[in-house]
Amino acid sequence: MRFISSGRHHATFALGDLQVISLRDGYINMPPTRLRDEDGRTLGELPAAVPLAGDNLRLSVNAFFVADGTRSVLIDTGASDAWHDPTMGLLYDALDEAGIDRAGITDVAITHRHPDHVGGLIMPDGTEAFTGLERVWIGAGDTSVFTGRLEPIRDRVVPVPEKTAVNDWTTAIPAPGHTPGHTVYEVRSGTGRLLAWGDTVHVPTLQIGQPNVSWELDGDQPQARAARAALLEQLARPHHFVAGAHLDSPGIARITPSGNSYALEYLAPPIG
Repeated sequence: MRFISSGRHHATFALGDLQVISLRDGYINMPPTRLRDEDGRTLGELPAAVPLAGDNLRLSVNAFFVADGTRSVLIDTGASDAWHDPTMGLLYDALDEAGIDRAGITDVAITHRHPDHVGGLIMPDGTEAFTGLERVWIGAGDTSVFTGRLEPIRDRVVPVPEKTAVNDWTTAIPAPGHTPGHTVYEVRSGTGRLLAWGDTVHVPTLQIGQPNVSWELDGDQPQARAARAALLEQLARPHHFVAGAHLDSPGIARITPSGNSYALEYLAPPIG
């Protein structure tokens, strides 16, 4: 996988014949008390390697657009104004900056139901963000999110109950734990595989090296830990790459073995 270029809110990569564009929606500040040990208790003192913004953890929020020249898929949509935080909702600016026509997006793949991933389907003025939208792929356990402001999208929802092909080069794979319908998306080309893993990891400076550390908002923490361990093992293979919603923007990286655990190597300089 090769880094090509970046702007303030986006970065472009090549994965064989596919173009992958990371889109920055902004960031969320969260208290370190969200972190949990294996017994579900608040984690003790943070390692020095974990940076803080004031007293908070700062989580990047990323979405990813993948295209082959004919077809495309947008993985996650950012928050729009659903998070009620002015540091979020930059996805539309990122799409414009990257030269991506929102009206041409027919397929959106949602990793899970939380508002920083699905909220961007609806713009702050209440209109649909993607006027050409035909299908919204989401784990079967998370389809209940399509009520209220998301109700107009419901007729285009495609529930994913099991491993499912989105197109010739993207496959939806259930990875529950963070939410019942948490789903990862594997993108394949002739030169490698990219896994968009949603909220598998929230704090990369901690959880890559210590994957047993969980997040308070993981609905089933043991299940989320097991999913994280399995995905990290898979991604440590040659020619595998990760696209992380909460990895530091632009969120595209390589996982490598490191002793009895793992390390993270970003493929591009930070943006934002």
